[in-house]
Amino acid sequence: MDKKHKNRKKDALKKVKSRKLKANYAEPGEAEKVEASAPKPKLSLSDLLGMQTQQDIAQLSENLRDLALASSKITESLAQKTHGEKIELDPLGMAPYAQEVMGKLVNDPEKFMSQTQDFFSGHAKIWEEAAQKFFGNEAPSEATRDKRFADKEWSENAFFDLMKKSYLHNAAWINNLVENVEGVDDLAKRKTSFMTSQIVNAFSPSNFLLTNPVALREMIATKGESLNRGMSNLARDLERGNGKLAITQTDESAFEVGKNVAITPGKVVHRGTLFELIQYTPTTEQVHEIPLLFFPPWINKFYILDLRDDNSMIKWAVSQGFSVFVVSWINPSLELSNFGFEDYMDKGIYEAIEVTLEICGVDKINCVGYCIGGTLLASTMAYMAKTGDSRVNSATFFASQQDFIEAGDLKIFTDDAAFQFIQNEIEEAGGLLDASVMANTFNSLRSNDLIWSFVINNYLLGHDPKPFDLLFWNSDQTRMPKNLHLFYLDNYYRKNNFAENRLEIKGELLSLNDVKTPIYMQSSREDHIAPYRSIFRGAKLFGGDVRMILAGSGHIAGVINHPDANKYQHWLPEVGAPLPETAEEWQASLSEHKGSWWPDWAIWLKARSGEMVAAREAGSAKHPPICDAPGTYVLVK
Repeated sequence: MDKKHKNRKKDALKKVKSRKLKANYAEPGEAEKVEASAPKPKLSLSDLLGMQTQQDIAQLSENLRDLALASSKITESLAQKTHGEKIELDPLGMAPYAQEVMGKLVNDPEKFMSQTQDFFSGHAKIWEEAAQKFFGNEAPSEATRDKRFADKEWSENAFFDLMKKSYLHNAAWINNLVENVEGVDDLAKRKTSFMTSQIVNAFSPSNFLLTNPVALREMIATKGESLNRGMSNLARDLERGNGKLAITQTDESAFEVGKNVAITPGKVVHRGTLFELIQYTPTTEQVHEIPLLFFPPWINKFYILDLRDDNSMIKWAVSQGFSVFVVSWINPSLELSNFGFEDYMDKGIYEAIEVTLEICGVDKINCVGYCIGGTLLASTMAYMAKTGDSRVNSATFFASQQDFIEAGDLKIFTDDAAFQFIQNEIEEAGGLLDASVMANTFNSLRSNDLIWSFVINNYLLGHDPKPFDLLFWNSDQTRMPKNLHLFYLDNYYRKNNFAENRLEIKGELLSLNDVKTPIYMQSSREDHIAPYRSIFRGAKLFGGDVRMILAGSGHIAGVINHPDANKYQHWLPEVGAPLPETAEEWQASLSEHKGSWWPDWAIWLKARSGEMVAAREAGSAKHPPICDAPGTYVLVK
């Protein structure tokens, strides 16, 4: 071992010894506490390289050889499973939109040259900073909030710092190039932006072993064991997906529905073709006379509303003195593949309302619709208004759209090419949209968080994913019947028929202007699925009073935000204030408040929930309890 190598190893070992010396010189009886409480030193990549012995290098070589053998076996297995399969390179028809956008860029040479100049001047600045850092004259650099580059190695190591800054500059330039193009319609820009973002995210240096200092550090520290663990994780996920990569996002063995998620006490009081109805056990001596019925989206399981004791909306609503009922949608099998939107109205919304009213012995009900469940609820209410049915006393909508002109990121999957792709997927599966299709779609919308972060953690670092209840729920997707899903995509996302009074259900043209029911509309500032501007357009369509609020965070965390968590913030209009003409005017009129919006909703809802009555027992003579919550439908995979 040469002198330089010995010195590097000596310096690295000093960092380890310093912690031990601190423990040795502590007061008697305190050494163990110091040793236990002191943070373990995180050696840099260069430190670790300086500590390697010949034995370490031999062990690393042996593990890399095993890695190569395992990799070849996986490749061979994949080749056998995918033999003869047709690979569609552009199933969603992105290429024509990208060609249109690039054509517009080329036809505006002055603007393109200006942007090109920005590109090169940005790189000149990056190289200037790199040179200063090399010669020890480093100027303070702007910290990045990008979680991919949070490890200090990305900033302290000159090589990786240069790589990081170059990548981030390139990514921002490419994304801005597409975002600022003129002369193309919104769909072309959005689809091209989505495609370029996917490519840019995929080519991040953090996603590759040789350009990720954290992964390299882990490889050296474990003598290659991390890569072998990563290869095992990759093989496991390919096996889960039957040849297609099904990334494990959480330790699913850590959760069991009904044991540590979906645990609020209650009873299943009705089992229908499309849903089980759960009535939750009251925790107050008295409850409001008018019951509260939740309609969650059928894309996922209902227990997003009931994850844990400390964040369960259902448990909280029960504690507020409401008689809470929740629809638990079935995970459909092929026998239900022909069920459509009207079936989900009749055998879903109508049936649940009728059973709940019978059990409670009342003639009015307050309803809640979350996301697509809210779209179904609003459509049913429009039909009820046409037919003189006034049983819905009030309605609350969480992150739910009725007008789809300014719909969120899912709109990029609803043009002709994407619609045909989804139709083909359903037909190939025999009439049901496989749950993995929707899971992959939602994951791609946040690919850095829901795809690439796990590629790094599971495969490059060889770590097992941590238990996370939200990701456990996120992976518990459901199938969707052909007629239901295609009707929804075509009439709402593609044609906006409902908002523009062209949707006909059972011979009635629906209009939300007919709905005079009091409405509470929740939206979230960072929701990319149901943007608040889109929700505002829908709120303006109702014919009665609408209270629309804005919550912090996004599509899930903006809704599920327990008051005890003291997280985020929300913005409220004045009580009784009508909706202004534009979303900008509405947003400007809001006042900011800390924490959860749930208490504001509770005040609004209690004023519309009738007198207090004795707490109700589960079920009735006509609808006796069947089993304990969370029931059986939620368990179907």
